[in-house]
Amino acid sequence: MPPLPRPAALLCDMDGTLVDTEHAWLDTVAGFLRTQGSPADAGTLAPFAGAALADAADRLVRDGLTALSPAETVARLDREFTARVAAGVAVQPGALRLLDRARALGVPTALVTASERHVADLVLDTLGRHRFDASVASGETTRGKPHPDPYLAAGCRLLAVPSVPGIEPGPRTVLVASLTEADLADTAR
Repeated sequence: MPPLPRPAALLCDMDGTLVDTEHAWLDTVAGFLRTQGSPADAGTLAPFAGAALADAADRLVRDGLTALSPAETVARLDREFTARVAAGVAVQPGALRLLDRARALGVPTALVTASERHVADLVLDTLGRHRFDASVASGETTRGKPHPDPYLAAGCRLLAVPSVPGIEPGPRTVLVASLTEADLADTAR
């Protein structure tokens, strides 16, 4: 019997993909905006979806949405978001099944996130560190997310589970509504 096809590796985004932290992040930004007397409507929040902490703080200061410095903004956002994640995050449907299937097939798996290391560590504890061979968090590479350099250099295909608008299908990008639809054998083809 021929071996089942499998990908060479599985690189998993964290926020909104494996765990439902994207909404906690946007709620954190919205709460911060309200404390600053700035609008917190969907249009104002949209650019912050998936944004790294430092990038979000820089945008808030640059766009005049806060009078705080970038460092003060980072500290407040980080403290609030970390507290939300520490209080508990929901694992996305199908995430553990996908990770366990990768383990069973011997597929090396990494968590790749724009979140800070201490937030990634909280999520790794939630998901089970034994499910990952490696993890990469914000600041641990020269050009982190949202830059796609590491994925492009590795020749990756993308299986996207959009939790916010903006991800489009393409030649190397397949969209699914949930990780429950993900099949490692299909991604290997």
